[in-house]
Amino acid sequence: MSVVVPIAPFDVANFASSFVPRWLQLARDRVHGGIVDRLALDGRPVEGDAKTTLVHARIAFTLAHLHLATGDQRLLDAAIETYRFLDERLRDADGGYRFSVSRDCQPLADPMSQVRRTYDQSFVLLALVTLRKAAPDSVSQHRIDECWDFIAQRLTDPGTGALWEDDVMAAAGAKPGDLRAQNPHMHMFEALLQAFEMTGDRLWLERAEAMLDVGRRFFIDETTGAVREFVGHDLQPLADTDGERREPGHQYEWAWLLHRYADLAGVNDARSLADPMIAFVERHGLAPHSGPLEGLPFDALDARGQVTENTHLLWPLTEAGKFYAARHARLADTGDATRARGLASIMARHFFASAAATGLPVWVNRLDADGRPVWSEALSRLLYHVAIFVTEGARAGLWTLTPPPTAENH
Repeated sequence: MSVVVPIAPFDVANFASSFVPRWLQLARDRVHGGIVDRLALDGRPVEGDAKTTLVHARIAFTLAHLHLATGDQRLLDAAIETYRFLDERLRDADGGYRFSVSRDCQPLADPMSQVRRTYDQSFVLLALVTLRKAAPDSVSQHRIDECWDFIAQRLTDPGTGALWEDDVMAAAGAKPGDLRAQNPHMHMFEALLQAFEMTGDRLWLERAEAMLDVGRRFFIDETTGAVREFVGHDLQPLADTDGERREPGHQYEWAWLLHRYADLAGVNDARSLADPMIAFVERHGLAPHSGPLEGLPFDALDARGQVTENTHLLWPLTEAGKFYAARHARLADTGDATRARGLASIMARHFFASAAATGLPVWVNRLDADGRPVWSEALSRLLYHVAIFVTEGARAGLWTLTPPPTAENH
C-alpha cells in the first residue's frame, strides 16, 4: 500500500474535509476489503492484525456522522462501503456480530474471535441507525431490528435488565470472579439515544431510560457520585483494585450522555447525576496547571481520587473536550469554551504531532506524564472519539468545519 503525499497537518477545522479522507487512503485494505486495525507512524498498516467488528462499526458510524455534519459525499460512500464489509464478513446468521475475522477475512481458530461482545453490538447499533438516517437505502430497518433483538434476547439479563459481557457469559451465567463492566451499558445507552434522535421513535427513548436505570442502580458510587468501572458477577460493588477503579474519561462520557438524555427527553433530573461525576474528575483527575498538559485527564484513579495511572490516553481528552463544548453550547460559559479549545490545542500539539511533522494522517495513542509518546500507533477505532469532539466543538461555535471540496477542485 503506497503512502499518500504529506500535505497539511491535523487541525480540527479540516478533520472531516481533509484528515479523514487522507486517512482512508491508508486504512482501507484494497486487497481484502475493510479497514485495518491500526497504522504505524510511517502510515503503513501494522501487520498481522485481525479485522474486527469494533473497528468497522465505529468507522461506519464516524463516517456517517461526519457526513451528516458536513454533507461530504466521500464520507458517506466510505461509510456505506465499511458497513457492507461489516454486514458481509462479521455478521452471523442469528443477527449477532462476531469479534473478528482474519486480515484476509477468514474465520479464525481462536474461540475468542467468534464471541459476540455486548460492547461491540452497541457500536453496531450506533452505526446502523446513523447510516440509515444518512442514507436510508443503505441499511434496512430489518437489520436494525435484528441487531436489537439479538441484544435484548441474547445479551440482556431479564432479571436485572443488565447486560451480560458477551454471549458466552449469557449462556453460562456470570460466575464468582467474573467482572461486569459499566462500559457496555454506557455505550448501549449512547446507541439508544442516537436511535431516538435519528428516528424520533420514543420506543428507543424508553429503552435508553431502562439502560440508564441499570447504570444508576449498579455502576454509580453513592458515596462520590463517580462511575465505577467494574462490579462483581452479581452486580455488587467490589472492594479490590478492579472495584476501586475510576476512569476520568468515563466520568466525562457519562456526563455528556446524561445531559444529552436530558435535552432529548426533557428530563432535567438526569443532569444532577452528571454534576458529581464532573466534580470528582475536576477535583482529582486532571494534569496540574504547572505543566504542558494542563487539564488533560489521567487514565485512572481509585475510589478516593488518588491517581493510579498518570498516563494520558487520547480518548479521555476527547471526552472531556466534547463535554465542555456541549456545556458551552447549552450555557454559553466562556470558561468551558476555553477548556475545550485548550484540549483541542493539546490534541493537535501532542497526540497529532507526527501529523504536523510529516503531514501523514496518523497520531499516537498515549502520552506519559511529561507528554512523551508511550504508545505510538494510530488506532483506527479512536477516530470515533475525535469525530464527536470535533463536531461538538463546531456545534458550539468554537470552530468552523472546512467544507468538502467542490467537484471543480476535488
